[in-house]
Amino acid sequence: MVLGKLALIAGGGAVPVEVARYLKATGRPYCVLRLKGFAEAELDEHPGHDVGLGDFGLIFGLLAQEACQCICMVGYVRRPDFDTMERDAGGAAHLPAIQAAGRGGDDSLLRQVAHMFEAKGYAIEGAHEANPQLLVGHGLQAGPEPSAKAYDDMVEAIRIANVIGALDIGQAVVVANKITLAVEAQDGTDLMLARISGLSSALKGSLADRKGVLAKVAKPIQDLRLDMPTIGVSTVAAVAQAGLCGIVGQVGKLLVVDKVATYAAADRLGVFIYGFDDSDSPPR
Repeated sequence: MVLGKLALIAGGGAVPVEVARYLKATGRPYCVLRLKGFAEAELDEHPGHDVGLGDFGLIFGLLAQEACQCICMVGYVRRPDFDTMERDAGGAAHLPAIQAAGRGGDDSLLRQVAHMFEAKGYAIEGAHEANPQLLVGHGLQAGPEPSAKAYDDMVEAIRIANVIGALDIGQAVVVANKITLAVEAQDGTDLMLARISGLSSALKGSLADRKGVLAKVAKPIQDLRLDMPTIGVSTVAAVAQAGLCGIVGQVGKLLVVDKVATYAAADRLGVFIYGFDDSDSPPR
């Protein structure tokens, strides 16, 4: 299949960098639209342009100039103050719809922005489509083989994560001995993991006696082209510090940033990383 030229609209973080590297390495035509104040410096080395969050007129002009057919929006972007945000004429025209969508949360906001591009005839690709190497593989990826108890915790953690995801609460949950220890809300995964340190030692694991798993699962309402659960070296370190024994995500629905370093950290710290599929059966 021949893929059209891709415009990578890049926010902050490592994922846009890894997508750009992959596009360059595989020879796919692309350009990077680097969001000012967010995009990593390394992206300056790739063909592209600097744009502001509110420069939709400029962005659409550049997309036409570059003859792009596809768009990938990825990377961290801090929600702007729409009342004071700088914008060009195109941004001003689209701002009311974007503001209205923003009242429904980040998922709604991203869907509205994607709809704007789709209405102009552009295809939206997820980071996992632009760079399939980011996806977690099936089964054990790094670290020690999970025990039967850890496997039971994985199954329960994924079940609970699906429940809170359906309620649009968060993507992550920690389960130990089939007891839910923490769920992610607006605080994010790192702060959720930090909360575990305050729990009773009867519930949580320790550095010497690890137990429990972190599950990161996409919400049912999420468009995976726009937002997908992600882990990296810092996630592995936080899981180890919390006394947990592993991380689980669903195959095809979890991104791993810098796999080599992340998997090496998991091996070093004794934390397993597991790609779960509904067809999996527990270890005997």
